[in-house]
Amino acid sequence: MDIKLHRLESFSAQDAQGRAHKVYGYELLARAYPWLDAAVQWEPTGVVEYKLATGEHLDMGRDGTLHGAQSGLHLHRTPVTH
Repeated sequence: MDIKLHRLESFSAQDAQGRAHKVYGYELLARAYPWLDAAVQWEPTGVVEYKLATGEHLDMGRDGTLHGAQSGLHLHRTPVTH
């Protein structure tokens, strides 16, 4: 199956020491009709993943916290102020 990532959002998050990290949210898209060579159509799969700007994959907990399996980082979304 052909898939690609489509960026949905980016936001800042803080670790326990208060350091800021850039986080990107992506949705996986799948080719709708891979057997056709005509116009390529991509369909959303409903699968979302989060990554640090460094490329490290993040898992999102039920409470919205993000956890980096490789680095052990625990991140919280930084509130946006207007």
